[in-house]
Amino acid sequence: MAESPFLGSIKEYMLVRRYSRRTVQSYLHWIKRYILFHGKAHPERLSEAHVEQFLTHLAVDRHVSASTQAIVLNALAFLYNQFLQRPITLAEFRKSTRQPKLPIVLTASEVKRLIQGMHGYHKLMVCLLYGSGLRRIELVRLRVNDVDLDHLQLRIWNGKGFKHRLTTLAPELVEPLEAEVRRVARYLEEDLAVQDYAGVFMPDALARKYPNAAKSIGWQYLFPASKLSTDPDGGWLRRHHFDESALNKLVKQAAFDAGIKKPVTCHTLRHSFATHLLQSGTDIRTVQEQLGHSDVKTTEIYTHVLKQGAHGVKSPLSFL
Repeated sequence: MAESPFLGSIKEYMLVRRYSRRTVQSYLHWIKRYILFHGKAHPERLSEAHVEQFLTHLAVDRHVSASTQAIVLNALAFLYNQFLQRPITLAEFRKSTRQPKLPIVLTASEVKRLIQGMHGYHKLMVCLLYGSGLRRIELVRLRVNDVDLDHLQLRIWNGKGFKHRLTTLAPELVEPLEAEVRRVARYLEEDLAVQDYAGVFMPDALARKYPNAAKSIGWQYLFPASKLSTDPDGGWLRRHHFDESALNKLVKQAAFDAGIKKPVTCHTLRHSFATHLLQSGTDIRTVQEQLGHSDVKTTEIYTHVLKQGAHGVKSPLSFL
């Protein structure tokens, strides 16, 4: 089923349009589950009612989380609205809801302690997570071309919701970034001497448009993996980007070493970036643009955090 011509054509359609591999795998998984749920019927023969039936089954019978439901909904909306060109509207879907989590935010001194205990490009990665408000996947997918030292900004391509944006870059990171580019250049020089090296991964459309780009410095990942590996799709020998799970472990270990008791992940640094910007007087619309939020209501969760406690509501105990 996973290798069916139908699913293969969906995969090719998505890759040509620069969908991330993670999104491709996720969408194919849920489209396959949808087809199996309806007895392997072709989606062309299924209606909106069948889509709602599957979504409701996941919500009511399988008790999947609200975030998973959103992914499934996006996958099936993509299937019908874009791939099959059969726009659908879902009126009867019984979507479950959940209260948004309040973000965990580090103090400025905690961030400083965390960063001070790190070194080299590991330190640079954490500085970018906090200093530019990046998501973990956005950081590891950065390419050398995405760093604009002249204008002190980073170009983020195909972030969440497939949106592009510019975000700020701290001037203190110019020298470390220049050193990192030199490290990438050394890796590239070594790789080019390997007979079977095929260059860095490039989406199909870009690979056709820029046939030599895969072996040029500008298109290399800013934080490359330590070893060459085989691309599972084409069997090509490439150098992938730094592993996401390794980055999260790195951040957790740094927080532990710094004596920070709060649960800390890569996203905690993004939360801290947004909260500290608002504390410094940056307007919420600017913070929204920096984070790449489609709706300012998503950004408002940080103002909610700031209004709590002594910064917003003073406890009556303090008046005793």
